Amino acid sequence: MRAKHTPDKEDWIERPGFWQRLGMGASLSLGTGLAAVGFTGFLAVSAFLPSAEAWSHTDQAPTSAPLLDGDPSEERVAGSDQEGYGNDPLGDNPLYRVGELGEVTCATPELDPSDPESMENFAHSVADCLDSAWSSYFESAGLEYTSPNRVYWHSPGHSPCGPFPAEGTAAFYCGANQGLYLGVEDIVEASAGSDEPEVYTFLLSHEYGHHVQGQSRILVEFHGARAEADQDTADELTRRNELQANCLGGVFLGASGPSLGLEESQQQNILDDVVRRSDRGRAHTHGSVENSRLWTVHGMDRVDPAACNTWVAGEELVR
Repeated sequence: MRAKHTPDKEDWIERPGFWQRLGMGASLSLGTGLAAVGFTGFLAVSAFLPSAEAWSHTDQAPTSAPLLDGDPSEERVAGSDQEGYGNDPLGDNPLYRVGELGEVTCATPELDPSDPESMENFAHSVADCLDSAWSSYFESAGLEYTSPNRVYWHSPGHSPCGPFPAEGTAAFYCGANQGLYLGVEDIVEASAGSDEPEVYTFLLSHEYGHHVQGQSRILVEFHGARAEADQDTADELTRRNELQANCLGGVFLGASGPSLGLEESQQQNILDDVVRRSDRGRAHTHGSVENSRLWTVHGMDRVDPAACNTWVAGEELVR
């Protein structure tokens, strides 16, 4: 098993690993094993995502509810009471003990962001691939795993974590019903109308990162710690949570990139959208532009969830 590793400034962006490993020039195309969900939904466990987390660009403080990456009413995990989790579900989680995610083979349909049906089919196929990759990993870790519920919205509605859409919110993960919510048209608008499939693949892999956190009990421990913290500490904990989801999303891209035909030139498309997610204005809950990019690239390069342990990283790496 590869030793745990968190990034330092020399690791950031310039590391050769992931993008040098990718030599295929084919455009993204993932096959279509669509989950049985329909045109109204995409559910899973975690956050009512304001502003940057929703893959939008805003210079205003978030107006929606604070991040709800899990149900705040859930009891904090007492490590000694949770078999296999020890006393530190954040810093020493079984998720970190397996090693690399392993090569993931994906196939997606052609994407036309202007066509909602095409967008939804694409999202389902990426989610199918995420399901397969992470369920196998959890099995190797000896952890229970349940796939998230998917809720793709085309019109306003309500989740247990609040109404959608909300200002600056194109996608979110709600812990109360393990629901991964995605606005089929809204994510296109929030991503500046991008027609690059890798942008939406990473959006989904980030949100799915919150589901991975939920399934490994990281989210419930995070919420317990945040509930007891002052505002500055709570914001720092939230940044650690979001940056870990960036890194876990990067792990999936690093593992699936060869089958997706990702090339080095597409890195910038992904990182441009990562920047949209980073902190802006008065909000300090998602991490700086530099750290948001750093953790994303670190996940792509290491392809190992152990490298995504933001909970033990130095403060300068989670600002």
